[in-house]
Amino acid sequence: MFYPRLVRIEYRIEACRSALTRVKGMPFRWSLNPYMGCVHRCTFCYVRHFERRADRPSDDRYGRSIRVKPNVAEVLRRELARRSWRHEEVALGTATDPYQPAEGRFRLTRACIRELAESGTPFSIVTRGPLVVRDVDVLAEAAREVSVSVYVSLPTLDLDVWRTTEPGTAPPESRLRAIRTLADAGIDVGVGMAPILPGLSDAPEQLQAVVRAAREAGARTIWASVVHLRPGVREHFLDALARDWPQQVERYEALFCSRAYLPSSVASEITAPARLARSETRSSRRAAPLRPEPRQLTLAV
Repeated sequence: MFYPRLVRIEYRIEACRSALTRVKGMPFRWSLNPYMGCVHRCTFCYVRHFERRADRPSDDRYGRSIRVKPNVAEVLRRELARRSWRHEEVALGTATDPYQPAEGRFRLTRACIRELAESGTPFSIVTRGPLVVRDVDVLAEAAREVSVSVYVSLPTLDLDVWRTTEPGTAPPESRLRAIRTLADAGIDVGVGMAPILPGLSDAPEQLQAVVRAAREAGARTIWASVVHLRPGVREHFLDALARDWPQQVERYEALFCSRAYLPSSVASEITAPARLARSETRSSRRAAPLRPEPRQLTLAV
C-alpha cells in the first residue's frame, strides 16, 4: 500500500484555459501542473504561502479539495504546437505533486508526458509518489526522444519524522523501491532531500543514511535544502511542531525569528554531511540512462 492515513477529499473537475505557466527565478522557465492542491498535506509545504497570497486556505483545510484539469493534455498539445514554442524544459511538480493519488484515477500526468515527448519538449518531474513507476513505459519512450529527469523527494528515512510531517505521503521505503524501478528502466532518476528540518532530520547520521540508501537504489544525482518558512507556511508548520514536537518550538522561533530563510552559511553547515556523503558514494546501478536519439529532419522540397 503506497499511501497511509488517507482522508476524505473533494475532487473538483474544472477545465483549464492554459496548461503551461511561465516561471521566473528558477532553473526552468515553464511549469505544468495537471492538478491544483495536494493530498500529501506536508506540514512544511511551501505552496501554502502562495495559497495564502491568493486568499485561499493555507491551514489544515489545504489539501482537502483538489482541482482536476480534465482537458490539460489537450490544451498542452495546442500550446506546444505554437510556432513560437522554443522547446524549453517544462517542470512538472512545482505547485502540486503530479503523482498524488488522483493521478491513479485521472491519468493526466501520463497524458501530458506523451504530449511533451511527441512535441520534442524536454521535461523534469518532482514527486513524492511511487505511482510514478506505473509510467515507466511512457517515461522510457520519452527519454529516447527528449531529455527526461525524475526527482523523488526523500528528505528522511526516520519513520517518526515522516509520519508527522508528511502525513499523506508514501513511506520512504516505497519511494526507494520506485527509484530502483526507474533506475533499472534507464530513467535518469535523482533524489531531492528537501526539506531538511533542523532538530528533526538534520543529524549527520540521518543525512548520510538517506544518501547511502538513495545511491544504493540507483539515484544518479542528490541535492539537499533546508526548510524555509514564509507566511502561510510558518503559521501552519509551527502549529504542527507545537503539537508533535513541542520541545523544538523554541529552537525554530529563534532560527526563524524575523526571517523566512536561514542564512546561506547556516543552511550550508546543515547540509554539509549530505554533500560529503554524496561525494563519497556513487550510484549502484550500472545501466546508463536512456538518452534522446538524433531526430531526422524533414526538408521541404
